[in-house]
Amino acid sequence: MNAPVKSFTAVKIAVLPPVARLNLRIAPANLASASAAFGLPMPTKIGQGVAKNGHAAWCLGPDEWLLHAPEAEQAAIVADFANARATVPHSLTVISDREFTIAITGTRAQEFLTVACPLDLSRMAPGTAKRTLFDSAQVVLIRDADDAFRIEVWRSFFPHVSELLDIALREFACGL
Repeated sequence: MNAPVKSFTAVKIAVLPPVARLNLRIAPANLASASAAFGLPMPTKIGQGVAKNGHAAWCLGPDEWLLHAPEAEQAAIVADFANARATVPHSLTVISDREFTIAITGTRAQEFLTVACPLDLSRMAPGTAKRTLFDSAQVVLIRDADDAFRIEVWRSFFPHVSELLDIALREFACGL
């Protein structure tokens, strides 16, 4: 039986450890309050991301942000946003257990992702994120560097996406 290939010279795939993952919905006019609660200036342009001291935020829509932080800080972040809710209406939803994060790195990572992602990844700058499809699964694709991406995939779609990545990696490894 063929064992799964998890990397070859030009591409590596890894499931990353859990993080505190939150979905924030807030009016753009109130971003200063969200920035204070999260300890990071929120990006204002759709697709844009910012990261500092283990915290990261990506603007996914006109009033939606994806937030990441160390898992141990989740309760404190939720409490800070609860305090802010007294004066600034918003919705903060903990989605930490809903998703897995898969890292795809290597010199051919961008090309590799085209096996199931319809985006023109050459137009996606490092530090940005986009909601898209990977085959038929809705994902958030984060570009960390020219040769490094992360796929945020719902737990229910993880087996499908993981299997597609394994198949594609075997094909790339044998030159297909």
